Amino acid sequence: MSLVQLSPRVEELKRLLTDFVHNECIPAESEYRAALGEGAQRWQTVPIVMERLKKRARALGLWNLFLTKEYKEGPGLTNYEYAVLCEIMGYSPNIAPEACNCSAPDTGNMEVFAKYGSAAQKKKWLEPLMNGHIRSAFAMTEPAVASSDATNICTRIERQGNGYIVNGRKWWISGAGHPKCAVFITMGKTDLAASKYGQQSIVVVPADAPGVSVVRPLTVFGYDDAPHGHCEVVFDNVWVPAENLILGEGRGFEVIQGRLGPGRIHHCMRSLGMAERAVELMVDRVQNRVTFGRKIVEHGVVLDYIAKSRMELESARMLVLRAADMIDKGGAKNAKKEIAMAKVVVPGAVLAILDRAIQMFGAGGVGQDTPLAEFWAGMRTLRIADGPDEVHTRQIAQLEIREQNAKLAARKRNAPKL
Repeated sequence: MSLVQLSPRVEELKRLLTDFVHNECIPAESEYRAALGEGAQRWQTVPIVMERLKKRARALGLWNLFLTKEYKEGPGLTNYEYAVLCEIMGYSPNIAPEACNCSAPDTGNMEVFAKYGSAAQKKKWLEPLMNGHIRSAFAMTEPAVASSDATNICTRIERQGNGYIVNGRKWWISGAGHPKCAVFITMGKTDLAASKYGQQSIVVVPADAPGVSVVRPLTVFGYDDAPHGHCEVVFDNVWVPAENLILGEGRGFEVIQGRLGPGRIHHCMRSLGMAERAVELMVDRVQNRVTFGRKIVEHGVVLDYIAKSRMELESARMLVLRAADMIDKGGAKNAKKEIAMAKVVVPGAVLAILDRAIQMFGAGGVGQDTPLAEFWAGMRTLRIADGPDEVHTRQIAQLEIREQNAKLAARKRNAPKL
């Protein structure tokens, strides 16, 4: 569903992508899982089926769709147009986004290089990322501090001669386990004496630099999410040249805000696709199973589940599309409230839908024979990832108070003098 008429080009991309996801990506899911194998092999294997799907997506023109028209390197779509397409990829979240070179954290990292990177950084890192030759990771979160407040980050990036020395321990670094992960975009502090939001900087750290160690993969409700994974990573006296600094010392917050705004909305877009697939599975299930002498769908509460799921899904989609439209019209900075609202509402709505779908599948809903349990694990995590609900609701309230106060002040100024 779209609130505005899509161009013929985007309608054709939508048709091609829908066919690709439903007829090629979803059928490949079991082959992909089997090819990963077990144990250490899961972190050393890039399933052949993924490389085949990448070639297919590129041939269909479904490649790098995320990089919007403000970047010359992208295909020229708006955030709104990408929202419609990204939702389709969400039907098969472990396959379709990567097959189209539109998966996190690479999308956010490519946007960082495209928006803030030097010509040399673009040549060395952006080009191979956009060609799908390498993968990447974003290293911010740390085990020693509450990283939802990024001013707490304590990794040090210290100037030494013609370069920087990086020391710190990170965790939940998505993508760090992938055998093709070649680069970390890393946040740390360069100047402890600077202002609160001027201490942090972003530096590019090659994954094979001496002193970089992937300590262990971390599981998400028991899922390892191989081969990209979410890992604990140590930077032990890692030296990088000065030209690996992005934008400049003390400008880390500027970079991460430019990265996380669109990234948050991308997560929400994909989540809608997961919810649509859950509704499809639920509706099919309840029409084909019998309990107590009647089809499950004939029990009243089930109709309520289906209706609630559709209403919640449509409401969540409206928030996402509005946020995407606001980004297009005024940039992510001017859409902070809309992005935050979508980031809170969408995971909650999708979790509720998934819970109902799981309930309709009974024991089968919590196992590996449907994607529902894995979807649920990922969606519950999204309430924490890229900022927990509480941080976003706080921001929403602060922005709302500011807007209401501005309205009230304007009314008082314009009120007739009695």
